[in-house]
Amino acid sequence: MKLTPLKISDYKRAGRKIAMLTVYDYVGARILDEVGIDVLLVGDSLGNVVQGKSTTLPVTLDEIIYHAEIVSRAVRRALVVVDLPFPFCQLGADDAIRAAARIFKETEADAVKVEGGSNRAATIAALVDAGIPVMGHCGLLPQNVHQAGGFFIQRQREELLRDVKAIEAAGAFAILIECLTAEIAKEATEVLNVPTIGIGSGSDCDGQVLVFHDIFGYLPPEKERPPKHVKQYANLKAIITEATKNYINDVHNSTFIV
Repeated sequence: MKLTPLKISDYKRAGRKIAMLTVYDYVGARILDEVGIDVLLVGDSLGNVVQGKSTTLPVTLDEIIYHAEIVSRAVRRALVVVDLPFPFCQLGADDAIRAAARIFKETEADAVKVEGGSNRAATIAALVDAGIPVMGHCGLLPQNVHQAGGFFIQRQREELLRDVKAIEAAGAFAILIECLTAEIAKEATEVLNVPTIGIGSGSDCDGQVLVFHDIFGYLPPEKERPPKHVKQYANLKAIITEATKNYINDVHNSTFIV
C-alpha cells in the first residue's frame, strides 16, 4: 500500500520509527522501495553527490524535476519527497507554490521539503493551503551555507525549538532536523506532535535520513570518508573498483569470455 503524508505522521503516534534515504535514479529507487524504505527524498544534495558540486545551491528546478520524475516512476510503496531548490522558498509563497506545482504536475511525487525555520512558516502555510504536503527542514540548512559560513552543529536551543513549533503550526506533516545536538533534538521530538526525521541529530528522533552515497560508500576519490554522523553499511566504491579492474584485465589480456 502506498504511503501518504498522513500515514507517516501517524507513525509517530504508533511509536513506529521512520526510515528515510535520499535517492536520485530509477534503479536505486526501485531497490530501496522493494526492500521497504518508508520515505525517499529526491534531495538537492544531488548537486553534491551526483553533479560533484560543492554546495546544493546550483541545483535547478528542472534538474530536481528530472530526478523526481525518474524516482517517482520507480516507486510503488514509499513516500516520495522532493526538495524545493534554492531560491524558490526564499522568494516567497507565490514562487514556492509555482515551483511545487511544477513538481507535482511533472512528477508523481507526494510532498515537497522546505528549508528554514519560523521565517518559512508563512510559505509552508501557503503551500499546505494550496494542497501541497510539506516536510519542514530545520537546524543546519545547506541552502544557507554562505550566510552561516559553513556546516556546524546547531546549538541555539530556544531558536531551534521556536522554529520547529512554528513549522508544525504552519501545517508540515514532518520535520527533518539536521545536525542538532542530541539533547535539543530529543526535546524537539518530545514537544512536537509531528515526526522528527534526524540527520546528525542523535538517536531519539522519530526517524532517520541519510544520503544514499554516504551509507553505501559510493564516494568519489576526493571524499574518502562519509561525515561523522553517517553509519556506513557497504563499500560500493571498493566493489566497483575491483570489478572494473578485473574487467579491464580481461579485455587487455584477451581473457574476456561470455
